[in-house]
Amino acid sequence: MHGKTIGIAVVGSGRIGTLRAVMASRHPAVHFLAVSDRDPAKAEKLAAQCGAACWSGDNLEVISRPEVGAVVVSTIELEHVGPVVQALEMGKKVFVEKPIALTLKDADHLINTARLHADRGANLHVGFSRRFKKRYMIAREQLRRGRLGQLTGAVVRLFNTRSQAMQTLSRLPENSPTSGLTYYIDLMGWFFENNPVVEVIARGKRGVLLNSGHNTTDLAHAILTCADGAVIAMSVSYALPKGFPVLGHAARVELLGPDGVMLLDDDHTDRMLYSDHGVGHVYIPGHEVNMAFLGSGTPGDWAMDEFWGPVATETRAWIDHLTAGTPALHSTPSQARQTLAVTLAMEESLRTGLPVKVDCAA
Repeated sequence: MHGKTIGIAVVGSGRIGTLRAVMASRHPAVHFLAVSDRDPAKAEKLAAQCGAACWSGDNLEVISRPEVGAVVVSTIELEHVGPVVQALEMGKKVFVEKPIALTLKDADHLINTARLHADRGANLHVGFSRRFKKRYMIAREQLRRGRLGQLTGAVVRLFNTRSQAMQTLSRLPENSPTSGLTYYIDLMGWFFENNPVVEVIARGKRGVLLNSGHNTTDLAHAILTCADGAVIAMSVSYALPKGFPVLGHAARVELLGPDGVMLLDDDHTDRMLYSDHGVGHVYIPGHEVNMAFLGSGTPGDWAMDEFWGPVATETRAWIDHLTAGTPALHSTPSQARQTLAVTLAMEESLRTGLPVKVDCAA
């Protein structure tokens, strides 16, 4: 049972913004919904789809609505800072997609703005949807119960297709595969609680993506060293052939401690479909494969006229937190800043070939 209702504005009417708006429209505690996009036609279309009370091509217009108490910022990464600052300065609750920002300077600006306006009710959470995938949430619970002891190390491997890489590079031309790893850097921060990464060394190899006109690596390997000496090995490739049967992340995570080990297989090879009719991608318009690992869509999947999966759970959990006072498992601004700092350190090490100290200042 929900203690109160709330009005929500969703800023950015693209793929993820659409999912957030649909989830909000179906939540019993949301009494008012507004949507916006720099392309007014997108906002109008989304408003019709989810029954929003109003739409606009002006983000500030919907953020400023008196009925709106909380704002979801689902713009492209380059445009996060403006609407987040506007909403926080009005004392509103804000949920912003990962990353919190693209530079530490901007991240610090958002953190300071949230602190400055906290007495007016402003707060900020950052979306890292892997936290809301069942296997990782259960893993976090085992760590809470001390079943592995103090973690001494971890191994993460992430695969995705070059089709996904091209989607990201279309809006962030100098992007590197570490942007995909940022979900798992956040997970490691969540799992290795109070033991931040302090140094990164990374190596990468260019090829397929470079030949497609993008100066970025096909794959990268990195060693992350934590404050107490624990070591995390991370590997990522977003250059698998476009016909590879994953529709998002294919990952494996291994956690090691003195008292035990956890092996988390997230490759989705347990559910395979082959169809002559093709299987569509939840995130990439027009992308189809004949063979698909079902459930591998990173945000989740549509089934029985409802969206299921991490983005749906994450959205509902944030609204529950605001209206019913349930705990927020979402990334805090400081945690998101640390994730950004590690990601940037990894990118710098890829460029220079040198170990890079992580800027842990909050």
